[in-house]
Amino acid sequence: MYIIVGGTGHVGSAVAKTLLDEGKAVTIVTRNPEKAGAWRQRGAEVALADVHDVTSLRQVFRHGKRAFLLNPNADISSDTDREERKTVRCLLEAIDGSGLEKVVAQSTMGAQPGEECGDLNVLYELEVGLRNQPIPASVVRAAYYYSNRDAMLGSIKRDGVLSTMLPANLKLPMVAPEDLGRVAARLLQEPIEQIGPSRGRNGTPLMTLPPPSPPLLAGLSAST
Repeated sequence: MYIIVGGTGHVGSAVAKTLLDEGKAVTIVTRNPEKAGAWRQRGAEVALADVHDVTSLRQVFRHGKRAFLLNPNADISSDTDREERKTVRCLLEAIDGSGLEKVVAQSTMGAQPGEECGDLNVLYELEVGLRNQPIPASVVRAAYYYSNRDAMLGSIKRDGVLSTMLPANLKLPMVAPEDLGRVAARLLQEPIEQIGPSRGRNGTPLMTLPPPSPPLLAGLSAST
């Protein structure tokens, strides 16, 4: 049984779909019961648990042998660094004593020690925590997600502008969540002794974030 934390998000769902398509047994961890039905129809089991409930999450892990760990984004109205560090601690506590034989964790290409750099610091602490515990672990360090644009579709549709703090001509290594899902699913199935970091770029080109095109805007308008 493969346990997928964050299985209803972009990357976690891609991991789960890849494993299910290969005929593997999968449990999706979610705190939202409204998302359970669709996954059960696909053949997955669903465990309703909050990642901050360490005892419940550890019990879920005990029903599997391998797990995919993803640190969910905190509410942007909160102190996101504090909340996401709390979640990292809960994940690490929950795998302790879980009986898992291997874990794969989602991180970021720019993970580094420090403060007030968001995911770069928080996910680095997740990596360090995994290195300092006994369960064999692999880490996927991902490039910039194509799907980061999804949250911007409302303002793009309203204003016709892609708001970003990135320079217009900055080229970034970019990757699709579906590709990350396939990478993570492969790592989950590899022999226990095959562990370590994996770069989630793997041949993707450097690309810019262009302004919204007229076809995109027309498509968004037609969707209402």
